[in-house]
Amino acid sequence: MTRGRLAPTPTGYLHVGHARTFALAAQRAAGGTLIYRTEDLDAGRCRPEFAAAAIEDLRWLGLKWTEGPDIGGPHASYVQSQRLPWFRDVWSQLQATGTIYPCDKSRKDVERSLTAPHAEDDAEPIFPPALRAPIGAGSEDREPGPLNWRFRVPDGETIAFIDALQGPQTFVAGRDFGDFLVWRKDGFPAYELAVVADDHAMGITEVVRGSDLLLSTVRQILIYRALGWIVPAWAHAPLIVDADGKRLAKRTAGLSIRELRQKGKTPEEVLTAPMSQLLS
Repeated sequence: MTRGRLAPTPTGYLHVGHARTFALAAQRAAGGTLIYRTEDLDAGRCRPEFAAAAIEDLRWLGLKWTEGPDIGGPHASYVQSQRLPWFRDVWSQLQATGTIYPCDKSRKDVERSLTAPHAEDDAEPIFPPALRAPIGAGSEDREPGPLNWRFRVPDGETIAFIDALQGPQTFVAGRDFGDFLVWRKDGFPAYELAVVADDHAMGITEVVRGSDLLLSTVRQILIYRALGWIVPAWAHAPLIVDADGKRLAKRTAGLSIRELRQKGKTPEEVLTAPMSQLLS
C-alpha cells in the first residue's frame, strides 16, 4: 500500500505549480495513506501564517490527508522544526558510517576553486575533491557543533533509478554533483538529511515532487544507502512553464493559490487550466 506525502515549505503562499504536484501526489496515494508534513527548517524565511495558509488552500482544492499537523497521527510531529532531536540522531548514524565530514569551506571558497565545474541544472557549484577534509576527519565528534557537514560522494560511481514519470535516470557522482551539505553550521539539518530522515521515519514509499529536484534525489539515494534504509519510489512531475517555455517560479506574480482564489478561480481551474487562463 502506497504511503505518499505532501511537504510544503512555508516561505510564501502556495504556488500553483506546487499545488498541482501535491494534487498528483494525492492521486497516486489514493487507496493508501497520504501524509502532510510542514518543512519549515529555514527559520529566516518560513512563517507560521504561510504554513496555515498552505493547509487551508490545499483543503480548498479538495485534497485530503490521513496524517498531518492539523489532525495528528502516529508519526507526530509533522512539523520539521519540532523534530530536531531525530535529525541529530540521524546525523550521528551517518557520522558513524564515515560518509560525512566537517567542512569549513564557504561557497566563495568553492567558487574560487578553478577545479569546480557547475552542474547544468543545479545552482550550487560542484564541490571540488581538493577541498575535502581528510578521510576520518570528524570521526571522534559526538555533536555536529557550529560546523557545516558534507556527505562524501563516491566519485565516478553511477547512481541510477527509474522515475515513474521521467523514466530512467542516470547520474555520475563527482561529475553531475559533488559532496553536498547534510548539516548546517546554524545547528539545523540541510534539506537532504531532513527529507530522508523524515521520509524514512514516516514510512514513505513514493516521493512525488517537481523535476527540479532530480539531483536532490540522487543525493538522497546515497544517504539511504549509507544508512541501510529502503529507498522509496520516485515520481518527478514536469515543471509548469509559460507560453515561451520558461519556468513559472514561486515568485511569479499572480500564481499563488491565494491570488487565484481572490480572482474567483475555481479549484478545477487552478488544477487543470492553462497558465494563460489563470493569469488572465
